[in-house]
Amino acid sequence: MTRWLALFLLLAAGATAHAQPARFEIDPEELSVGFLVDHLGYQKVLGMFLKGEGAYTYDESAGALTDLRIVIDSSSVFTNHRRRDNHLRSPDFLNSSEFPRLIFTAAGAKRTGERTFVVDGQLELLGKGLPVALNVTVNKSGNYELPGVKAYVMGVSARGNFKRSAYGMSYGIANGWVGDQVDLILEFEARRK
Repeated sequence: MTRWLALFLLLAAGATAHAQPARFEIDPEELSVGFLVDHLGYQKVLGMFLKGEGAYTYDESAGALTDLRIVIDSSSVFTNHRRRDNHLRSPDFLNSSEFPRLIFTAAGAKRTGERTFVVDGQLELLGKGLPVALNVTVNKSGNYELPGVKAYVMGVSARGNFKRSAYGMSYGIANGWVGDQVDLILEFEARRK
């Protein structure tokens, strides 16, 4: 009987340890930050930022997210059109030489379902921080299945939008060349530390 009690206590201690908040670091090689913006009404240009990093604290048993920070290199913008990408780096848009980073931060999240959340955060762009909400889905979490990788990984999808004019980025809005609303697409895998 004592052996079973010791085993039960050991298992309970292990379960408690996993129920604690843990720090997750976003894998830069598994981070995709995309955006969609209307172009002359003909299409939405699909662009990406090719460099970024981030981390957050998450308690899986409670579904509690805290201390989220994602940093994106603004000069890494890519739309598969070199002249347009250079224009996006210019003062008309991202002004990458003066503002090299876009930063999204959030102190917490509101749970909306078993694996869904609304993250009310702040997006810093062009030196101005404004509220932006992300609808987040935790796709999967567990020990990574690929051979040679020993890590506990969480996969996340997030969507949101903002008006670029709110940040003073008004090029092409009045004449209808470039849309005001920017739709955000984030997909990433994060490793538990």
